[in-house]
Amino acid sequence: MRILVVRLRLIGDVVFTTPLVRALRLRYPEAHLTYLVESAAAPVLETNPHMSELLVIPHTRGLARVRDDLRLARRLRRARFDLVIDCHGGPRSAWLTWATGAPRRIGYDIGGRTWMYTETAHRPPGLHPRHSVANQWDLLPVVDAAFPAMPDRTTHRVEMPPSPAARTAVLARLHARGIPAGRPGTRTIVFHVSAGNQFRRWPESAFADVAAGLVRQSTDRWVLLTAGPSDRDAVQRVRTVARTLAPDAADRIVDAEDVSLAELRALLDAAALYIGGDSGPLHVASTSDVPIVGLYGPTLPERSAPWRPDTIPGVSVDAGTLACRPCDQRVCAPGDFRCLTGITPGAVRDAAERLLEIAR
Repeated sequence: MRILVVRLRLIGDVVFTTPLVRALRLRYPEAHLTYLVESAAAPVLETNPHMSELLVIPHTRGLARVRDDLRLARRLRRARFDLVIDCHGGPRSAWLTWATGAPRRIGYDIGGRTWMYTETAHRPPGLHPRHSVANQWDLLPVVDAAFPAMPDRTTHRVEMPPSPAARTAVLARLHARGIPAGRPGTRTIVFHVSAGNQFRRWPESAFADVAAGLVRQSTDRWVLLTAGPSDRDAVQRVRTVARTLAPDAADRIVDAEDVSLAELRALLDAAALYIGGDSGPLHVASTSDVPIVGLYGPTLPERSAPWRPDTIPGVSVDAGTLACRPCDQRVCAPGDFRCLTGITPGAVRDAAERLLEIAR
């Protein structure tokens, strides 16, 4: 049996499909299981033990996308898949699913696209407080009624196994700069201070306030600042302010430099805490056992908090009930991003201290 799973675009969304991938492998142990993903999220799956093949495509636009998709469609059709599961539901992924010509093509009942599938799962419109892992899982009972109706956080947790090579590389680089990440007697706190869009960026001054406060409390703490490739300058701005606020501990607030997604995942196994907004790196962190303080502005933790056993400590922090929250992150209706500015540094610092005490 040849199975293709399609999930394009974002890192976190691909992480949310990994319980589905594991379940497919357990149900069909002899199947050839292929995953189609765009390049930015490919590292999530490169070490996945349940995959037979990973197809990586670029995120192109315009005429280049048309050319690339036509070539890809021919390749997928030649592969003669028996079953294709579209976990995305966008126009591109639906068309690629249809183009495979597979006898079973399963996706969501989204208006204007259902004709491209042979069977569909219901996906209600809107931003409902239901976890994205559960939304992806809805496709499996359509594949086979033997799949449980809902995933279990322990049996079906998200996963991204760390690469030993990435762990060796990132720790060696940090140690060479005098940063004792993962060494006995030190506790490393990883801050991710950027996000893919302004609707998920907690103020840099708030990150700096929390970083300074945490390192001032104990000399065994180090803060490593990370950011995505599109906003590397955010690290330097946060670092500069945080060092000013904690001059006696300035050397323990450091730039982790260009840590790749694979290296970040490996680093988290040696960290004492992760703090960041609802973006791809937080979901990568959720594949580890590191305690997490997640910051939720326009999004809901009910939809995207770490999907892992409840025994692993974590705290979701948000601004509480707002008339405009959740939103589709296209326009800030009040104009002041109150869902982000309403998350106070004090609340985040208190949550971090609780988790650090638990993990001591």
